[in-house]
Amino acid sequence: MRVIILKNNLKEVLGMVEKTAINNLNLPILNNALIKAEGSTVNISTTNLELAVSACAQGKIIEEGELTVPAATFCAIINNLNSERINLESKNNTLEIKTDNYEAVIQGLGSEEFPIIPSIGNKEEFLEINSDILKEALNQVTIATHVSELRPEISGVAFDLQGNILKLVATDSFRLAEKIISKNNFNNKFQQGVKVIIPLRTAQEISKILKSNVQVKIFIDANQILFETSEIKLISRLIDGQFPDYDQIIPKSFESEITLERDELINAIKLTGLLTSQNNDVSIKLNENKKVVEIYSFNQKFGKNHYYLPVKTSGAPAQITFNWRFLLDSLKMLQGSDVVIGLNGDARPALIKTPNDTTYFYILMPIKNS
Repeated sequence: MRVIILKNNLKEVLGMVEKTAINNLNLPILNNALIKAEGSTVNISTTNLELAVSACAQGKIIEEGELTVPAATFCAIINNLNSERINLESKNNTLEIKTDNYEAVIQGLGSEEFPIIPSIGNKEEFLEINSDILKEALNQVTIATHVSELRPEISGVAFDLQGNILKLVATDSFRLAEKIISKNNFNNKFQQGVKVIIPLRTAQEISKILKSNVQVKIFIDANQILFETSEIKLISRLIDGQFPDYDQIIPKSFESEITLERDELINAIKLTGLLTSQNNDVSIKLNENKKVVEIYSFNQKFGKNHYYLPVKTSGAPAQITFNWRFLLDSLKMLQGSDVVIGLNGDARPALIKTPNDTTYFYILMPIKNS
């Protein structure tokens, strides 16, 4: 393999794939990136056996070939080079890196040891969507989940495509977020509905590595999902299991509903969150006069604080306690200047959304007061 490539092109590709490579003492090949020079492109791939990412860059291919090298080392060298033009050449499982004033030789491993990256059999059915819409939706729901070994079915994002509606949903059983993407925002080539669970790591990686404003094709089979653009492919296993039936926990009506200015509420939560207990508990109290909402916290060791905000409200007076970090996560993801919080007492889930927005909501369980 002999290649001449621009540093910025190579650096961009490595930034997309590097983090998928993992340190594995039993399978050291997983530390490596597969470099494949073919035609007029340099393709670089990494995998952790659950997720594989491949990205390509244009280069001058003098001699085709392939080799694997430690991803972290290769990436660090390229990131620190000053020269714009880089020469790569493989010799006996080593990679020579040369510029006008720098030379390095990295010990690699043969490409035959690199795991076979799986592929999707049916490429006729797919969903096509703008990367900005997809990334925003994933970011809005992934805040509500984490990896659970006991309940793998909630360790990712539910991808529910039914005709003209795409729902993305995530939960960790204490909170739940749902985002609806309407038909005018994607092109659906699937003949039937699709319900799968995308691993959290996969959803997070897609949000990080996709460029802005590019078209993404999503292919799905029984066990895998593929995200593909003109420059990158990410293929991942799907989580085996059935996502919880969450419709029954979505509040349909509220005893109290409060509307606050979002930025002010964010500031109030950040401040009152400074003096909380280990439970990260911040309380919201709507008094009888319903003109002001009181947000406060108390810590026996550090003290207490109170923040008062003007509020628009309907319904009964209310008092409820939340994990302030979970509440803040939702507020950061909402669009618009105001936020509506629907309450049904201090022991039932609250619903948080933007006024008049039917595409996104966040449900949060309160902390029970002892």
